[in-house]
Amino acid sequence: MTFQDIFKSSFLENVDSVSIVDMALAMILAFGIGLFIFLIYKKTFSGVMYSSGFGVTLVALTMITTLVILAVTSNIVLSLGMVGALSIVRFRTAIKEPLDIAFLFWAIAEGIVLAAGMIPLAVFGGVFIGAVLLLFVNKKSYVNPYIVVLSCVNQESERKALDFLKQEVSRCIVKSKTVQRSMVEVTAEIRMKGENTEFINTLSGMDGVKSAVLVSYNGDYMG
Repeated sequence: MTFQDIFKSSFLENVDSVSIVDMALAMILAFGIGLFIFLIYKKTFSGVMYSSGFGVTLVALTMITTLVILAVTSNIVLSLGMVGALSIVRFRTAIKEPLDIAFLFWAIAEGIVLAAGMIPLAVFGGVFIGAVLLLFVNKKSYVNPYIVVLSCVNQESERKALDFLKQEVSRCIVKSKTVQRSMVEVTAEIRMKGENTEFINTLSGMDGVKSAVLVSYNGDYMG
């Protein structure tokens, strides 16, 4: 192999397979759309602990996917090798929020569409998905179920407390009841009429009621 043959290698021939303009445009658009996904994630987050690192990951994932797809579309042989390389990668990070999976697939899909040159589809799809998430995720908090835990001294005080509670909320369903010699504890699921929680103060001050606790509940955690 001569010195001239080295410069004729297939490796150097792929240098100009993707133009500088295409690379710059794709990466800038990927950063912009990734930043938009990050802002939607931050706006719609409703979990327990917000992770800024996951938001940055969405931006990086959009750009990385764009970079990979640009390389794959420029060389058929490289695409086959990329499939084999990615097949051995295993991600073991637990996804705590189901909605986070949607954001991950959204970032990957935007990177693929951008690298394929479908810029209008990437922009329109990103804006449309973001609007849908903002519409359905950011609902009013009063439609969410709440849990009320009442501790009463006897059955009579329990009845009065539940009657008052049913008048103050739009829906009240008893979920559990624990009876002891000197205490009756009732757990009820309610739907509030608004955001006013003063009825809990009134409940706790009623005769025979030891305590009244209001807890937000979405099926995954209490807080």
